[in-house]
Amino acid sequence: MASPGAAGSIRLDKLLWFLRFARSRSLAQAMIAAGHIRLDGRRVTRSSCAVHAGATLVLPVGERIEVIRLVTLPVRRGPAPEAQACYLRLEPAAGLPAS
Repeated sequence: MASPGAAGSIRLDKLLWFLRFARSRSLAQAMIAAGHIRLDGRRVTRSSCAVHAGATLVLPVGERIEVIRLVTLPVRRGPAPEAQACYLRLEPAAGLPAS
C-alpha cells in the first residue's frame, strides 16, 4: 500500500489522529460528525473527506480554536515534534475566540 504522502491525500479522521489533535480515530470521527471541523472554510461532517497538503483546517482544541495550514502530510502517528512539523499554526480570524 502506498504511503499517504505518495497518494497526495489522507482521510480527515486519520490526519487528526496522526497530528495528535485526537487521541483515537474514533474520537476524531466523532469530532468530525459533530460538525466541529472546517476544511478550507467549509464545514465537514464526513470522516472520509480527503485532505491535501496546503489545506487550512479550523478545529477546537480544548477551550480554544486552532487554525492550521498543512505543510506536508504525515506518514505515521509519530512523536509530537514530528506531528507539529507537518503544519503551521495561523492566527484565528476576527470574531473567533483567541487562545
